[in-house]
Amino acid sequence: MKRLLIMSQHADTSKKLECDGSVFFGFTLFAAQGLGFWTDRSAVHEAASQGRALQLQQLIQGGAAVNIVAVSSITPLHEACIRGHTKCVRLLLDAGAQVDARNIDSSTPLCDACAAGSLECVKLLLEYGATVNPPMFTFTPLHEACMGGNSECVQLMIDQGADIKAHDCHYGTPLHVACGTQHYDCAKVLLNAGANVNAATLHETTLHHAAKTKSVDLIDLLVEFGGNVYARDNLKKKPIHYTSLGSPSYLSLEFYENTPLSLQQISRVAVRGALGTRACEVVSKLDLPNRIIRFLSYMPPPVIEI
Repeated sequence: MKRLLIMSQHADTSKKLECDGSVFFGFTLFAAQGLGFWTDRSAVHEAASQGRALQLQQLIQGGAAVNIVAVSSITPLHEACIRGHTKCVRLLLDAGAQVDARNIDSSTPLCDACAAGSLECVKLLLEYGATVNPPMFTFTPLHEACMGGNSECVQLMIDQGADIKAHDCHYGTPLHVACGTQHYDCAKVLLNAGANVNAATLHETTLHHAAKTKSVDLIDLLVEFGGNVYARDNLKKKPIHYTSLGSPSYLSLEFYENTPLSLQQISRVAVRGALGTRACEVVSKLDLPNRIIRFLSYMPPPVIEI
């Protein structure tokens, strides 16, 4: 969504290219994955976009094509997903809509549902076989879920096998996106699942993102999971250099620079770092006291009743 669903209305139809007998206009006004030729927005698009389930059902029963594509290769299923119209999504899928259809940005309906934060649409698409990690992707459905800010969508995607290490050349990992958009709960879900807190894009870590957004809560969370406060980006700047002198985020990072983690904290970071994405599963099975298991799992200590 946000970055992927900008619909271009200005394809330069004067630029024709002949390729293997197929005519391409500008951004390939041809056929998108066998879905048909681009056209103006159809009545099916409008009904799906506006959530008019009854009208959509009538159109489908009347023989309307559900895989027709409009400008930017947008299908009716894309339209329904980006607006979280679950009933329309089900009608389209039941009628044979291609669950992994891609628009001009290679965004699938699952990307759109994740971006919209529509948990029910995401579940429905997965039920119909939507690809969690589409091939040749950069900004994945998991990135979109982090951008949308619905931590339940993020957790569901991870449970379904979404790649938390996926890297977009501009936006970085899903954790970079969650931190850059100040979605604390999404960041916590990713970190608990084993996301690399010190992964970098252009040498910029998630702590740099948190510092730029002035989010003290995110800074605390990232440091707790082993975030390196001394990491420098391509401009040789540490996270603290992106804060204002004396601000809460500056004071937080200054404290962490001057105060080493405890041995307990270092041990936890080391154990989880060694286990990576298997940390939650493996730690829960260790033959250790429950208090230690909870500590390694970043869970609060058990309540002791007196």
